[in-house]
Amino acid sequence: MEVIRQKVGQKPTAGQMHEFRSRQLTARQLLTGDLDGAELDEHVESSILTTTLEKAGKWSAGNAFMPATFGLACCAIEMITTVAARTDIARFGFEAFRASPRQADLLILSGRVSIKMAPVVRRIYDQMLEPKWAIAMGACSSSMGVFNNYAVVPADKFMPVDVHVPGCPPRPEALLHGILKLRAMVHDDPSMGWRERHGAEGTVEVLPEEGEALRRDFAANVPGRTGHGTNA
Repeated sequence: MEVIRQKVGQKPTAGQMHEFRSRQLTARQLLTGDLDGAELDEHVESSILTTTLEKAGKWSAGNAFMPATFGLACCAIEMITTVAARTDIARFGFEAFRASPRQADLLILSGRVSIKMAPVVRRIYDQMLEPKWAIAMGACSSSMGVFNNYAVVPADKFMPVDVHVPGCPPRPEALLHGILKLRAMVHDDPSMGWRERHGAEGTVEVLPEEGEALRRDFAANVPGRTGHGTNA
């Protein structure tokens, strides 16, 4: 059913009513099988949109982000504010924050990341299922900001980051702009895996036994090691 939107108290014009009744009649003829030939072709071309399964999947993924309920510092307050009436990210389908990383596909690093916290953040990111994305919100998680010391590490040093949102702290509108930029990237990029997006194909975490083998090979080729080479 088609709805004609008019201002309160304003009646539709005769032309609008004629077009509305004409579309109603065409839809009725389509349901009864009375529409054929050129009229059927014209109705199909004006009413049906064709696409591919890949594009439909990217469209649905980019319009239904489920961010993880995860905050690190003062930027988390600005992130929470995005669901308020002023910003209202629900109109884009991004308001369903999930408490479990298994149900989330977007990790917003809202605040500074300490060296002790980095392995925890990476574990949460690894527990999220593909396709997944990450946003570094604020100067601290992007470039350490005012906490430029040994205890803080940028997010992109230990995990892939898709979008950086500058600011200290950035306003909710800035985070919304970053999410919309991420949505545009998801719609345009056919590669959903972060390894393909960041050119990291074939890279895997080193297992303990592999690490021990690499350590032995390194010790065998470096002079000065015990039992290998010559001491200066």
